[in-house]
Amino acid sequence: MKNKIALFCALILAGTARGQEKVWNFDGDKPGEIASGFSNEQGKWVVAVDESSPARHKVLAQAAANEKNVFNLALVKGASFKNVDLSVKMKAVAGTIDQGGGLVWRAKDAKNYYVTRYNPLEENFRVDKVENGVRTRFENVPLKAEAGWHTLRAVMVGDHIECYFDGKKLLDVKDAAFQAAGQIGLWTKADAQTQFDEFKAKDN
Repeated sequence: MKNKIALFCALILAGTARGQEKVWNFDGDKPGEIASGFSNEQGKWVVAVDESSPARHKVLAQAAANEKNVFNLALVKGASFKNVDLSVKMKAVAGTIDQGGGLVWRAKDAKNYYVTRYNPLEENFRVDKVENGVRTRFENVPLKAEAGWHTLRAVMVGDHIECYFDGKKLLDVKDAAFQAAGQIGLWTKADAQTQFDEFKAKDN
């Protein structure tokens, strides 16, 4: 009987851990440095203070103005997800070649991952894969939104990807290029200088 109770409790705890949400809001991080637990793969990722942010304090900002074909990327160290539900608050700050940014998941490394992003300069929202450093478009929709903070969300289960903008599902595709669990992160392109806050992830 004791063994059955112990097994039942273990199953409950395992289910709780699996659905647990991890949140990064950067409030405990030092401005001017990369956020704790993140790796600066490409670009210049630094914590900054922005009183307009959803948390009314600190954000993680991509501050580099890189060339056209550069993908700026910050990954979370030690976090591995396969079926995942990701979201982040994002604000485009500057950029003449590119603007905005988005979410990365199932990353094998800095050159292999899925990404969804919003670009206010191009007025579109899209989901892609980057494989061996080459980006391939899956789906793209026109999207014009007011300047300021917006919420991006990506959900992937198996080979099925769904992407949301401010709570509305706009992208729905399937792909099996990256089937294993991988890292998650944040992304911009070229000179897109962008701020991120309330980055959330959980097993799905």
